[in-house]
Amino acid sequence: MTEIQIVTDFLSALEDLDVDRALTHAAPGMIYQNVPLPPARGRAAVGKTLRAMTRYGTGFEARVHNIAASGPVVLTERTDVLERGAWRAEFWVCGTFEVHDGKITLWRDYFDWTTFLAASAKGLAGVVASALNPRPRTTTR
Repeated sequence: MTEIQIVTDFLSALEDLDVDRALTHAAPGMIYQNVPLPPARGRAAVGKTLRAMTRYGTGFEARVHNIAASGPVVLTERTDVLERGAWRAEFWVCGTFEVHDGKITLWRDYFDWTTFLAASAKGLAGVVASALNPRPRTTTR
């Protein structure tokens, strides 16, 4: 697999909420960081972080708009979609991955916190609007 294929398969596994499959692409010393939060260091710590995502979220999508590789470095421009029940947030992300010997050694995501918080508020407003305007029940006779 090329570096780009490894990264896209990794993201695809996360979309399937299959952390074990995603971790098959992780190097033992992998570092994962959502900048500016502290990094998760090591496959076990990365797995714990990703499992929290699947425990608290019900859906994830990574819409890759652009992806490019230069040697071991893979850059992605994406729209990430997080879901929990009826709540849904979409926001722009730029990801940097490093792949060495067929394994991801670094995954660092950058996003704008204001955009993320606005997307979260929009998702919450959608949940509230759905609750306040339930669909009319249909009756059968």
